[in-house]
Amino acid sequence: MRVYVPLTLSGLAEAHKAGELGPAPLLAYAVTPSLREWYVSDDIEELEYAALSRAAAASLRLIATDPDAARRRVVVAVDVPDKAAAAEAGMDATTLGEVRVDAAVRLKLAAAVHVDSDDAVEDVTAAAAALGAADQGDDDAQFTVDGAEDHELLWFGLQEIPNLIG
Repeated sequence: MRVYVPLTLSGLAEAHKAGELGPAPLLAYAVTPSLREWYVSDDIEELEYAALSRAAAASLRLIATDPDAARRRVVVAVDVPDKAAAAEAGMDATTLGEVRVDAAVRLKLAAAVHVDSDDAVEDVTAAAAALGAADQGDDDAQFTVDGAEDHELLWFGLQEIPNLIG
């Protein structure tokens, strides 16, 4: 099962230094039965993109809670055995696609790292600041949060991590 682990750039630096994503349990996102039902698509690429987007939103939440974090969302895509990832049950909008990975995962097993471009920093910064108000139902704040989601995460190979965290 491919899972998408939300991080910050500093979290990616820690994982790179340790050689693993951890400690367990890891919060991640994947194509779960509830995500399939919510998204109503059989196209695996669309479903994987939906899971990646959910992880990018979780990365934004990590950024919002850490004033020192670089304002770029980070998601690591990694394949784990199906038994290693337990899906959250139900259709709660906050947990769609959410899984818990029961063990730390060697970073060298990751398929890719997805990171915002420098162009997204201003919108991600504004979205992180507006997240609390958006959660309280403020439509203007939600519009600001959605502005960060308009940016596509870029794909990077594992060999490019030192340049990303440098």
